Amino acid sequence: MIGRRKTPQRKASARPSRTGLLNQLSGWLQHHRLSAADSLVRVIENPGSSLLTWLVIGIALALPVGLNVALDNVSQVSDGWESPAQISLFLQDGAATEEAQQLASELAEHKDVAGTRFISREEALNEFRELSGFADVLANLQENPLPNLILVTPLVTLDEPAVSALRAELEENSVVAEAVLDMEWLQRLNTLMELSRRIVLAVGGMLVVGVLLILGNTIRLAIENRRDEIVIVKLVGGSNGFVRRPFLYTGLWYGVGGGVLAAILVSSALWFLEDPISDLALLYESAFYLSGLGVMGALNLVILGGLLGLAGAWLAVSRHLVHIEPQ
Repeated sequence: MIGRRKTPQRKASARPSRTGLLNQLSGWLQHHRLSAADSLVRVIENPGSSLLTWLVIGIALALPVGLNVALDNVSQVSDGWESPAQISLFLQDGAATEEAQQLASELAEHKDVAGTRFISREEALNEFRELSGFADVLANLQENPLPNLILVTPLVTLDEPAVSALRAELEENSVVAEAVLDMEWLQRLNTLMELSRRIVLAVGGMLVVGVLLILGNTIRLAIENRRDEIVIVKLVGGSNGFVRRPFLYTGLWYGVGGGVLAAILVSSALWFLEDPISDLALLYESAFYLSGLGVMGALNLVILGGLLGLAGAWLAVSRHLVHIEPQ
């Protein structure tokens, strides 16, 4: 008797599991869209409180960003002033012109000197007369009060300590009355700029903490207002992540709105100052123009506000959501 052939059993298909994963992903994305839209509607439905929150966040972000933009503009001006360090050697009153020229030639051969320039007393007085506008007063002087001058340009490869050491060495010459490093004022300006940037960072850090606290308190109030809704969602099996999602989007919208207002405030302040600064630059025959945030700067500010909104909402929800449980 011929036995009945057994039909081979089909292997379990992977399609149901894939379909299940796709359904889960689709549901997750759908809930994100619904949470984002519902959170935005809730924010817009309370225009008064939302506007106040946006203004507080916007001002807190605009202050450090505006100060940083101002420092960037000052740096733009100081960059145009930078030149190789120059040492001015003011010679003794009794130094003759020939002796001064000989000293200038000797200093030009120094291993740390790139070049020298001799300026006689008469040349210095004529230049001062042309630039100062006191030609009539200077014409009545009995004698020339200006000394002979040698301008020494150090090698560009020298660092600041080496240039300072060269200045001290040149000042020891008996013919030299005083050696002045002309770049000292610019070094002081750069040091002041660095100090200002650190102050801006410190102030900005404190304001960022303030923004987080403001957003945390706002989200805490939103959680308390929706306490009954949260309890019901947890009773039917909603996870903390499910409950947390709408509040995270609420913080995101508050942060994005604050970032937009901050960009508007900074741009408005720069626009308000643009004409006076342009007029001042023209008086000094300068091509300086006031630089603003730009498109990328404004976009980065909005992104920063959104990230701070998410961070503040996450901190608030993580702290207060665990205390709301069905009884």
